[in-house]
Amino acid sequence: MSISVVTPNFNMGRFLGETISSVLANLQPGDEYFVIDGGSTDGSVDLIRQHAQHLSGWVSEPDDGYADALRKGFERASGDIYCWINSGDLLLLGALDAARQALARTGADIIFGDDFYVDENSRVISFSRGYVKDLTSAMLYGGWTPLQDACFWRRSLYEDVGGINPDLEYAADYDLFMRMALRGRIEYVPSVFSAFRRHPGQKSIAGSAGYRVEREKVRRRELNHAPGSKAGKALRSFWHGAAIRWRVHVSQRRWTRPDLAGRSVAELACDRYWPAAQIPQ
Repeated sequence: MSISVVTPNFNMGRFLGETISSVLANLQPGDEYFVIDGGSTDGSVDLIRQHAQHLSGWVSEPDDGYADALRKGFERASGDIYCWINSGDLLLLGALDAARQALARTGADIIFGDDFYVDENSRVISFSRGYVKDLTSAMLYGGWTPLQDACFWRRSLYEDVGGINPDLEYAADYDLFMRMALRGRIEYVPSVFSAFRRHPGQKSIAGSAGYRVEREKVRRRELNHAPGSKAGKALRSFWHGAAIRWRVHVSQRRWTRPDLAGRSVAELACDRYWPAAQIPQ
């Protein structure tokens, strides 16, 4: 199975080269990699040109945000499996092979896993578990979002749900994964596929309020079409919301790997980082 990776970028030249290198190190013959730049003015385009011979395609032009950039990238893609890695984030070595093997082994339409949070110097801040027992219910009733950089899905499912919605400014990932989760077969894979970088001015931090607003609109839209009574759906939302809050609390106390903090992410290949006794069965 071939994999198509898309990286949206806008003025992230400081980290873009490392992102591109992490993806290129994972590609196998037949895989594709597209970098979609929104008209950066910080030297990003020069970096992209340096790697152009190894890319399947790239463009630098004004767009309407990261979802619009992703739409452009996936419209160019032809792989069996899709994923995206934002500029600044990283794929761990072996991630794409692990993803294609997991999709083939499980027969799932979409898999989701774990990642690391890393700092500006690509050193591990913490280990983040993406596990929830029932992703569809956690998203629909609890507002949970899987770790975007650790998600991989079949092109057929992406096309079946109509692709990413470029009209959403913040929560296009939640919207896409919600629609795919409601339609496809889902499997959690207990492996760290990627690293999510924390840095000043990050859109996911600066736009957190906007994300919550858009996510709730998407959730309400899908709840209105979900079976069951209004009271029943409200009860399930209360229960799953409480479960997600409990999960976040537990993850900060029990699901930790302090021994990995400060390690260079380059030293850590795609693998299981759960303590063996805690790996979900």
